[in-house]
Amino acid sequence: MGQGDSCTYPASCVSIGGAALLISGESGIGKSELALALIDRGARLISDDHTALRRTGERLIASAAPNIGGLIEVRNLGLLPAEPGPDSPVALLIELNRAAPRWIERSQHRMLLGLDIPEILLSPDSRVLAIKAEMALQAYGLKV
Repeated sequence: MGQGDSCTYPASCVSIGGAALLISGESGIGKSELALALIDRGARLISDDHTALRRTGERLIASAAPNIGGLIEVRNLGLLPAEPGPDSPVALLIELNRAAPRWIERSQHRMLLGLDIPEILLSPDSRVLAIKAEMALQAYGLKV
């Protein structure tokens, strides 16, 4: 991560209803696959694999990282074009993690560029992962 008011963060990112959803996790865990499933449900791709973040006042704004805007890696197919969505304020960070708890009472938080962002751990092995991600955004995401 960079310093100051901007950085590049290792996460894919989609926009749902104008709110950015960061998707992080170890390499190969399914970040791009979840982004693709969310795009199929109406989300817009902001960035795949790495996302540019900048602090604007009390908001964290996500945009495409340099040189990868409008591209998504689709496993077994390669880098393919995807219509890029608009820069959007970050509302939630989802970490794909096989050790995710079965249920939670509240979100965790991660500090990004000095701002407290809600974070949810989701198991990547769910057949309804995209639906869970949308529900997490509604239940725990910042209102933008």
